[in-house]
Amino acid sequence: MQFPNDVLRVLTDERTVIHNDRVQVPFEIDRAVYERMNKVLKEMGGRWDGRKHVRAHQFPYRIEEFMRQCLAAGEYPSKYDQGWFPTPPRLVTRLLDLAGIGPRATVLEPSAGSGAIVSQAAQRGGVVDAVEYDERRAGLLREQGDARSVKHADFLSLDPLDLDEGYDRVVMNPPFANGIDHIRHAIGFMSDDAVLVSVMTQGLMWWSDRKTVEFRQMVEDAEGEIEELPDDSFRECGTSIRTCLVYLPSWPGSSLRTHEWWVKQPRQLDLFAAA
Repeated sequence: MQFPNDVLRVLTDERTVIHNDRVQVPFEIDRAVYERMNKVLKEMGGRWDGRKHVRAHQFPYRIEEFMRQCLAAGEYPSKYDQGWFPTPPRLVTRLLDLAGIGPRATVLEPSAGSGAIVSQAAQRGGVVDAVEYDERRAGLLREQGDARSVKHADFLSLDPLDLDEGYDRVVMNPPFANGIDHIRHAIGFMSDDAVLVSVMTQGLMWWSDRKTVEFRQMVEDAEGEIEELPDDSFRECGTSIRTCLVYLPSWPGSSLRTHEWWVKQPRQLDLFAAA
């Protein structure tokens, strides 16, 4: 959900203090603007603490880095509009640690959002290419300058054969509604010596439909892992959704349909046709 313009101006004002678990506006603002700001901060999980030594909106978690992500994107996740959840900073660190991103590693972020993963991956020396479905967020990613390239596109519409070679790492927080499709598609962008790490809804660990059962089997066959995350992993995003981590390694000869696998398919089909 987008910040009202006047609220965004207040929250990005250099006098506004956003630190640890508090948002404090130590200057006079119009009452109507305050009401709109109060509504936004409440939807994000904050509450007004009017005690003299506080006088700030206080959150039950550290809001500082997460709020800066939202302000940079110009929008915030709300309980009324749950289509976009920036990856919380602690979780980004966990994802990148698990992926093992080092200097000059090529990294794909297929659902880049406001750049939480992109920014930290670049800080670790990764060469990052980002894909983002929302045109405005894609523009913001370009302005931030952390990614080598930013593509405004539906990731599922991209063809891995358009690449000359696969990526060393894929790190992602895909839309949970069709997260399995996004992860399976992302495998096609991996090199034969790569790692994919993704957040997913925790239902992945127990859903019994055919697609999910086959996905879990694929992870097991590839010697990957699905790990439960703490229940509060996305609490600072205003949601209690339960999540897990998917870890998928690839290597030459693995069962995953990586970029190299797709590159070989036309040759294999040609040989089969000739026979």
